[in-house]
Amino acid sequence: MFLKRSKEEIILLMLCGLSIPSILPFGLIRMAQKNWLLATVDLLIVAGMLCIMLFVWRTRRVRFAGLAVTVFYSMGMLAAIYIKGQAIVYWVYPTMIAAFFILRANEALMINSVSLACLIGILFSAMSVLDLSSIVVTLVLINLFAAIFSHRTNLQHSELNQQAEKDFLTGVGNRRAFDRKLQEICADDHSQVNACLLILDLDHFKKVNDQFGHSVGDQVLINFCSLLRGRIRAIDSLFRYGGEEFVVIAMGADDVTGARFAEELRALVEKSELLREYPVTVSIGIAKKLPGEDTDTWFQRADTMLYAAKLSGRNAVRMDHLPRSDTASGVAASFLSAGHGGHT
Repeated sequence: MFLKRSKEEIILLMLCGLSIPSILPFGLIRMAQKNWLLATVDLLIVAGMLCIMLFVWRTRRVRFAGLAVTVFYSMGMLAAIYIKGQAIVYWVYPTMIAAFFILRANEALMINSVSLACLIGILFSAMSVLDLSSIVVTLVLINLFAAIFSHRTNLQHSELNQQAEKDFLTGVGNRRAFDRKLQEICADDHSQVNACLLILDLDHFKKVNDQFGHSVGDQVLINFCSLLRGRIRAIDSLFRYGGEEFVVIAMGADDVTGARFAEELRALVEKSELLREYPVTVSIGIAKKLPGEDTDTWFQRADTMLYAAKLSGRNAVRMDHLPRSDTASGVAASFLSAGHGGHT
C-alpha cells in the first residue's frame, strides 16, 4: 500500500536522489585517480544522502532529516573545498540554494551564513581579495534572493491554502477545512478533551429556492452564517458541509454546555428574520467527542441526531451521549427530547 507523501517529503527525497548520481561519478573517478581523500569525501556525501533518503522513506520525519541533509551537505562541500581548493568553489552555489528548498528561510540563512564564514576562512589565503570579494558578494546576493523567493512562496502558499479551505459563497470553512479540523482533534485526542459537534440543517430550504429563487436562497445562507459567526466563540469553528447543511465544532463544551449552546443557536435562527415574511428555522444534531473516537464515528452520531431532529418535526435539537444520571444533564435531556421551539 502506497502512502500519500507530503510535498516536503517529495522535495527532500528528490534532492537527495539527484545528489547521489551527481556526486557518485566524481567519487568513482577520483578513486580511479587514487585521489583517496577527496574520493572519500564524495562517497561519504553519497552514503549520507542515501541514509537520509531511507530514513525519510521509512519514518516520514522531514524536519530532522532536512536539518541533517543541509548540515551534512554543507560540511561535505566545505571539506571538499578545503582539500581541493578554489577549483571546486562553484559547488557552494547549488548547496546554498538547496537549503532554501529544504528548510525555513531563517534556518537556511543561518546555516549558509556559518558556511560562508568558514568558506572565507578556507579561501582567504588562497585567493586575491578582489576574487574572494566577488565570490562572497555573489553568495550573499544569492542567499538574499533565495530568502525573498522562499518568503513570497510561503505567503502565496498560505493564501492559497486559506482560499482552498473557504466556502466561496459564505466565507466560512468548507468541507476540506472541516475534515482537517476534525482529524486534528481526533489525532490529539485524550480523555480530558471536551468538544461537541453540531450539525445544522436549514429546514425545508428547497422551498425557499423554489419560491424565491436561488439568489435569494444564497443570501439567506450568507445571512445565516453571519448570524452564527456573531454568536459562536473565537475557539469554535464554523463550516459549510454542503448545500444548506453546516457544522459547528464547539471546543471545551461538555454535554450540558453543548445542549444549551445548540438550543441558543436554534432559538436565534427562529427569532431572526433571515427572509422577510417567511420563517426560516434550523434542525440541529449534536454529539460530544468520546475518548478514542475516530472522525467517522463522531460525525455519524451527530448526523443520526440531526436525522432524529428532522423526524421530530424540525426546528429542534437532538443530542447523543447525554448522561441522564447528572441532574443538570437530565434537565437538558428532557428539554431537548421535548423538542422545544415550535416545529414547522
